[in-house]
Amino acid sequence: MSIALGTVTPSFKLPGVDGNDHALGDFSDAKLLALVQYCNHCPYVLAWEDRLIKLARDYAERSIRVVAVNSNDSARYLEDSFERMKERAEELDFPFDYLFDASQSLARALGAERTPEVFLFDEERRLRYHGAIDDSRDEDAVGRSYLREAIDALLAGEEPPVAETESVGCTVKWKN
Repeated sequence: MSIALGTVTPSFKLPGVDGNDHALGDFSDAKLLALVQYCNHCPYVLAWEDRLIKLARDYAERSIRVVAVNSNDSARYLEDSFERMKERAEELDFPFDYLFDASQSLARALGAERTPEVFLFDEERRLRYHGAIDDSRDEDAVGRSYLREAIDALLAGEEPPVAETESVGCTVKWKN
């Protein structure tokens, strides 16, 4: 079960594909922080990947930070190994940090269930939107861009028009 709206961001310190460890405090300058449960192999992540990259680029100058977090069991899913994460981030020139949650502690603290799954926190680091990036796996069929709508509303000092949606994707690959 995912954390409730209004919950404060769980603390974390995780290695990133850039060779640095990243902690929650490293993002204190961001107006909004989007933690996205992510991985390399999930066809749903791959379907939304270009949209997430574009969103991160579109909002970068507005102090919105997108952080992708891979918590999958990389011993069983080799494509999700830290080495493959580095390769993928470099190959696609990710405009966001890509962190490896090998202990799965952040995924458990968030109550993450799917990839991709978004947890959007405000400036006080309280959860304000949770769910899908938008309403369709097929980019040409998108009717609602939930994450963009939530970001725009919060930047305008308003409530997100939709605060929670159902995440669609692969399940997080938990360790036994």
